[in-house]
Amino acid sequence: MELLKLEIVTPEGLIFSGDVKSATFPGTEGEFGVLPRHVSLLTGLNPGVIEIDLSSNKKEMVAIDWGFVKVEEEKTTVLANGAVAICGESESEIATSLESAKKLIESMSGDVNIAIAKVDSMFRKSH
Repeated sequence: MELLKLEIVTPEGLIFSGDVKSATFPGTEGEFGVLPRHVSLLTGLNPGVIEIDLSSNKKEMVAIDWGFVKVEEEKTTVLANGAVAICGESESEIATSLESAKKLIESMSGDVNIAIAKVDSMFRKSH
């Protein structure tokens, strides 16, 4: 199976790094997905949630406030102003990360209702 290297970086450091099957981004022109061997592009990202399909068939999400994504055939790099990984081993860890993600999203200006709905949806799935 062909995989794509994905990195999500903020000024505070690395938020996510790994080989993934695909990722979906909240682009400034609308949501878009990236697969391995995607055509190269550089575009802005709106506040929202990056959905990551891992090689293990699990999904992860990272909430961002805004940023840029550089897509290359074998590597995709996100430079975000702020980001929160939505993850955890226990229900309380997941709930804590979801709450942090919601606070990040709510602190942003603009229409972020879709991002909040995605975070809320993930919270309901974890319970």
